[in-house]
Amino acid sequence: MKKVMISLAFGLLATAVIAQSGNSVKSEVAFRDAKVEIAYKNYLQLKDALVASKTDAAKEAAGKLKTSLASVKEGKNAMTEATKISSATSLDEIRKTFASLSTEMKTVVKADQLSKGELYLEYCPMANNNTGAYWLSNEKEIRNPYFGDKMLKCGSVKETIH
Repeated sequence: MKKVMISLAFGLLATAVIAQSGNSVKSEVAFRDAKVEIAYKNYLQLKDALVASKTDAAKEAAGKLKTSLASVKEGKNAMTEATKISSATSLDEIRKTFASLSTEMKTVVKADQLSKGELYLEYCPMANNNTGAYWLSNEKEIRNPYFGDKMLKCGSVKETIH
């Protein structure tokens, strides 16, 4: 009887853990080029700041991204966009520029190869005045950087990058 109760308790605990995790499982990623990996991590900090609608944190992350892209072979255009974000004056301006930055970062990450994990190219059709915009993420769960908590789950995964 004691073994049955212990097994039942572990089963309930496991079910609770799985239920809490939902779709927010993050893929741990690694790139062949450590410089690209650092730039991508800085990009994620910027994306997360936009999800949280934190202007100053976004500008700070963009500054770090700009610095890390300086030594990335394919990073010149992305560095230009990160520079614009780091000197932007409003959250709306940052989000607009983030769309073009994300396009450039897609080029950067695809030029290098992942040595571990997978990335997701996600898309919101309502971003940029309904013209749509993409972003990169290492989790399938949509956390929209273009609208933050106003439309946090708006979007879908368009491509998985291995």
